[in-house]
Amino acid sequence: MNTRLWIAQGILAVMFLMAEMMKLMQSKEKMAWIEDFSQGQIRGIDMLEALGVLGLVSLMFTDIMPILTPWAAIRLALTMVGAFMTHLRRKEMVPIDVMNMILFAIAAFVAYGRF
Repeated sequence: MNTRLWIAQGILAVMFLMAEMMKLMQSKEKMAWIEDFSQGQIRGIDMLEALGVLGLVSLMFTDIMPILTPWAAIRLALTMVGAFMTHLRRKEMVPIDVMNMILFAIAAFVAYGRF
């Protein structure tokens, strides 16, 4: 079970880091959902995602307060709920929403397994 959890944590970390890089590389015009949020909210979302990735991997790996790892997974799962709701509100039912649901399920699995 521990190996499966580590694989899931690695997948989540890579996927969220790729999403962060995509947000940094793309222009604001290409990300339509950004219109719904202020610059401060976008930075807050990005910071929480980055901290979630850090909490997923480093806390368990270094054995520094590993109890925070499932909480980081819960936070990332909630981020995916927010992303899904944003796309739903904007009537953007695209393959991204399927990915949001998959990432939510993986994060929920990690949270459950690490608690």
